[in-house]
Amino acid sequence: MKNWKINLTAVFCAGLFLTGCSGGAPAPYEYSQENMDTLISQASADSGQAGSLAGSLCVVMGDEPQPDASVDAMSAGVFSVNDGRVLVQKNLFERRNPASTTKIMTALLAIKEADLSELVTVGDEVLVEPGSSLAHINPGDTLTMEQLLYGLMLASGNDAAAAIAVHMAGSIEAFADQMNDLAWEIGATDTHFTNPHGLTDENHYTTAYDLYLMYNEAMKYEEFRSIAGTVSYTASYTDGEGQPKTREWKNSNQYLTGQVSEPDGITAVGGKTGTTSAAGSCLVLNCQDKQNQDYVAVVLKAENRTALYENMTNIIGEIVN
Repeated sequence: MKNWKINLTAVFCAGLFLTGCSGGAPAPYEYSQENMDTLISQASADSGQAGSLAGSLCVVMGDEPQPDASVDAMSAGVFSVNDGRVLVQKNLFERRNPASTTKIMTALLAIKEADLSELVTVGDEVLVEPGSSLAHINPGDTLTMEQLLYGLMLASGNDAAAAIAVHMAGSIEAFADQMNDLAWEIGATDTHFTNPHGLTDENHYTTAYDLYLMYNEAMKYEEFRSIAGTVSYTASYTDGEGQPKTREWKNSNQYLTGQVSEPDGITAVGGKTGTTSAAGSCLVLNCQDKQNQDYVAVVLKAENRTALYENMTNIIGEIVN
């Protein structure tokens, strides 16, 4: 009997089956087609929303094509936003360290819950791990929440992530709890966050499929799409002495900056990079084909930056081939 592999709680928490969505998040399960038909039928009777699943979320059926040997990253996938198809998949449900792709969820939570025009005076929370990616903001600087989001997404600033977290929730830990709650709500049940930036922690993990769910949700917000697709941004703000400061942040996505060429017929319109020694090189990419159809592509744990873009080019190139 053919098996369907899906993240079942994504079905439940996407509006199909809200009963029982409490407690710890379970791992993905294997269900037979017969059992799955029964579950969807029950969901339809209970909520009347079963038909919305295929139209809103990509479900992994288990028979999608695997990428060829040129894609040697540990996890990869291409998801069609418009029609809910999974076009390519490799280890979509394997837990990975997400590095700075974590910031997709940080940005999503901030855009949903914060006033982007409000002023934020940052404190010592911005003094994060030396040598990590930074927006180079300092204690006492005052920026808008929107400016912090540009520093978060373009410069991949761990300092900006910490500033957003403390301003919104009072502490890194409390904000991480809110991230986990939102992940659960959108069905990303094989994810657990301990911080807003993605610095390595053994209890901080996600999957390629869950990152698709997060990015798919974030794309519903115009502010997110605008920020994630911006090539460069100049922020003007004040320091702790009230003196004006100006800083330019450039997007770390090399498709957007033109450092890496897009496959023929594909246009990159947004995304988020991530790199640590534990996570390898990672990228979540939103791209469009010539018909302006949207896709989310995920590559996790490529060997290095060069391999990352080669892997991504190979899997998104399959969209038009």
